[in-house]
Amino acid sequence: DFGAVSTRLTSTIASFGRQSTAWRAIICGQDAPDGLKQDPRITFLPFEASVTGNDKWAKLAHLVDHLSALEVDGYVWPFDADDVLATETLATFATERSVNGYLVARGIVQDVGRNAFAEARPQTLLAPGQKAFWKLCGSCAAFRYSGLEAEKRFLAALTQHEHRMFPHLARLAGRPLTALSDASVLYSLNHGDNFGARRGRVSFKQRFVERFEISDTKTIAVL
Repeated sequence: DFGAVSTRLTSTIASFGRQSTAWRAIICGQDAPDGLKQDPRITFLPFEASVTGNDKWAKLAHLVDHLSALEVDGYVWPFDADDVLATETLATFATERSVNGYLVARGIVQDVGRNAFAEARPQTLLAPGQKAFWKLCGSCAAFRYSGLEAEKRFLAALTQHEHRMFPHLARLAGRPLTALSDASVLYSLNHGDNFGARRGRVSFKQRFVERFEISDTKTIAVL
C-alpha cells in the first residue's frame, strides 16, 4: 500500500521537523513518496538499479555513495521510513558532540495492530528478558561524519550488515558509540507493510510488546 507507506513516512519527516537543530533527510526509492513536502532539507534520491529480491542493501550503498556529493559535518543516521524520532534527540547531538556517534539503547516499540506499546531497554537482573532497542530496530545508530574518505568507507561496510551488528562493528573499528540515555525512537510494527513481516521476523517482536507492555502516557508522549 504505497499510500500508507507514504503517510507513515510523512510522520517520520514530521518528527525531524520537531527537532530544534539542523538536519536534512535523503530519501531513497524507486518512486518519490506521495505528498512529499517541498523542503530544502529533504532530498529524494532515485534508485534505478535492477535488483532481484531484497534491494535494501543496494539502496543503503547508494545512499552512502551520495554522501560524496554533500557537505556534511555532523552525523549520518540510517533511519527507517516508518519510525519516529523523539523530540529534542538531535539537540543532544549538538550539545554533546560524541566523537564517534550515538546508539539508541532505549526506545518505544508499538504493535499497531493492537495499539499497544512497550519500552525496549538493556537487560538487567530484574528484567533478563528485556532487549536493548538497537537489537530490535534499524533506526538505532547515528555515526559521526565530516566528509573524510575513511568515514565513508566505514559507513559503506557497516551498512551492509544487520543493525544488531552496529555497536559491535563500531567498537571493532575503534569508533565506539555513545548510548543515548532517553527513549529516543518509536518503532512501529504489525501495520501491514513491514518488510520484516514478509521475512517472518515480526512475531517475536509482537510477543515482546505483549510481555513488556506499558501504559505510561508520559513515556509514550515523548514520541
